[in-house]
Amino acid sequence: MSATFLLEPKFSNGQIVSFTGGEGVINNYRFGSGNWEYLVQMPMGPEPEMGRVGYETIIWLSEVDIYSLVNNFSHKVLNLEQKNLAKAC
Repeated sequence: MSATFLLEPKFSNGQIVSFTGGEGVINNYRFGSGNWEYLVQMPMGPEPEMGRVGYETIIWLSEVDIYSLVNNFSHKVLNLEQKNLAKAC
C-alpha cells in the first residue's frame, strides 16, 4: 500500500497573477499530471470596431509558469531599498 500526498495549490480563485506574456485573474484550478494547473483570464483590451463575442483570452497555465503580483512587487521594493541603502553607505 502506498500513500500519496496532494500539495495545496499555491494560488486561489480571484487572485491576480502575472506570467510571461501578461497578467490575469485565476478563475479555476485543477490537479493534473503531477502539478497544479490554473485557468487564468486575461483582462480585456479596448473593444474592437466589430464588437466583442466573449472573453479575449482564457488559458490554462502550470503553477511553475505563474507568480503572484504581491510577491513580485515586494521583491522589486526590496531590491530598490537595498540599492538605496548601498548608495547611502
